Amino acid sequence: MKIWYNCCMYFQNEEKLIAYGKKLGELVEAKDVILLTGNLGAGKTTLTKGIAQGLGIIQMIKSPTYTIVRQYEGRLPLYHLDVYRIGDDPDSIDLDEFLFGDGVTVIEWGELLGESLPDEYLEIILSHSGEGREVSIHAVGKRAKWLEEALNHG
Repeated sequence: MKIWYNCCMYFQNEEKLIAYGKKLGELVEAKDVILLTGNLGAGKTTLTKGIAQGLGIIQMIKSPTYTIVRQYEGRLPLYHLDVYRIGDDPDSIDLDEFLFGDGVTVIEWGELLGESLPDEYLEIILSHSGEGREVSIHAVGKRAKWLEEALNHG
């Protein structure tokens, strides 16, 4: 497994973070997995709103904190997961249904899945920086590296 690291980007407001997510949403394909890492309020659900827009989803995107999974229909299905509450017990839900399904999977707190992560994924790390957000990307695998390059340079 090869991991690539990208330098940080800065987004000064929510609208710019959503626009970045929308660009990603326009690039993703079925079976793509996006991990969103960051503290509470870092912008994980905000970025997911943009991804949903890029997929043509018009429903309001809500955090799946208490439901664990929310599914939305657009150009591709969007599986929006928050695995914080399942902690170190990823077997408590059927992740395969989402990771290997016919849609795009966005996982908040995905780093908690450890060994249960797929072989390829794009991890987006968000953190507070002044009034905005700092974002860095770790691409794991060829498809994720392509997404990172297309997103940031395409």
